[in-house]
Amino acid sequence: MNAKSLFISHSWRYNEEYERLTDLLTNRGYFSFKDYSVPKDDPISIFGKTAYERKLREGIVNQMKFCDVVILIAGKYVTYSDSIQMELQVASEMGKPILAIRPYGASQTTSLAEIYADRIVNWNSDSIVEAIRDLS
Repeated sequence: MNAKSLFISHSWRYNEEYERLTDLLTNRGYFSFKDYSVPKDDPISIFGKTAYERKLREGIVNQMKFCDVVILIAGKYVTYSDSIQMELQVASEMGKPILAIRPYGASQTTSLAEIYADRIVNWNSDSIVEAIRDLS
């Protein structure tokens, strides 16, 4: 079984959804993955907004280039996150398939998921894994 390389776009402020998703995928039988996401404990710390944005974009590109699929946990907060919007733009520019996952218990997604996602699924391990396999 080949491990899928994933970039999971998420807000550090809402890190519990990211952790819930990685736990779900880790505990899913017959599926393995390598996580190339930008970790919460490894912030990019340089001064100046322009320099920060340039450095963040560079870091996203460096992580994302290894990925089979980019995953967006498509909560409403995504609309207000500049870094998540940047991740989606970079993924689109790189031609990476984007999977949007509705947050656990949610019935709607953000409009950014509608714009960028190649597929949108509910928070269900079978649906998520099937979509990752189809998109990669």
